[in-house]
Amino acid sequence: TSILGKSVQATLNTTLTTEILACASDKLLKVNNIIVANIDGSSAVNASVFITKSGGSPVAIASTISVPADSTLIVSDKNTTIYLQEGDNIEAGASANSDATITINYEELDDA
Repeated sequence: TSILGKSVQATLNTTLTTEILACASDKLLKVNNIIVANIDGSSAVNASVFITKSGGSPVAIASTISVPADSTLIVSDKNTTIYLQEGDNIEAGASANSDATITINYEELDDA
C-alpha cells in the first residue's frame, strides 16, 4: 500500500462541469482541500464545484458562490474530507473564463 501526496491546478472556464480531478482504477483519493482563487484584479467571479460519483450526476458542494476580486474561497478543508472512489471525479467552473483558478490537494491511496 502506498500513500502519495499530490495536487492539481486548473484555470476555470464557464463550462461548470469541466473535469478537474478524476479517480483512476484501483485508487482511492482523499481530498484534503479545495481552493478557488479569483485572479481578476477588479471583478468578482461566481464559482461552482461538483462531485460526480461513478455513473452518477454532478452534485454541488459549492454552487454559484461569489469570490471577490483578488480573493480566495476555501471550498473544503481537512475538516470536511472528501473521498473519491474509482470512477468518481470533481468538476468545477466559473461565471467568467480565465478569471479563477482551482487547486485541489489530495492523497492517492494505492493498494496495488
